[in-house]
Amino acid sequence: MFYPLIAKALTGENHLGPYTVMVMFAVGILICTVPLNAVLMKRPVSGTPVAMSAYLAGTGGLHLYGILGGIIWAVGTTSNFVASYAQMVGPAASYALGQGATMVSAIWGIFVWKEFRGAGPEARRLLALMFVFFILGLACVALAPVLN
Repeated sequence: MFYPLIAKALTGENHLGPYTVMVMFAVGILICTVPLNAVLMKRPVSGTPVAMSAYLAGTGGLHLYGILGGIIWAVGTTSNFVASYAQMVGPAASYALGQGATMVSAIWGIFVWKEFRGAGPEARRLLALMFVFFILGLACVALAPVLN
């Protein structure tokens, strides 16, 4: 739901640059995440509630992994905003190609962490179809400007 707002901020008269948009996006994330995490820790969707002291009890190494993940995500998002700003790529293609991160996470979950190890043949068929349709969708988006 946020990407049309990003596209609007990057175009038009007196628009913002992609790096300014990323800073504002990061501020918005910070403003939303802190209270939302506190609520979800007290009332989780599943499992037992977690106290803030449990979060703070994590080792420095674990927190560094979280910071590293945030840095990687921010670099990818900034790259997506810069590509969206470029007239050659545009917001629609940039957003669609940026969704490749979803596929990367699926690949890690399926092949590295073996999350579907005990899944039946129907689940495996659906996973295969997910990969096929996702790749077809990315190909369609990538080829759309050329074939237009």
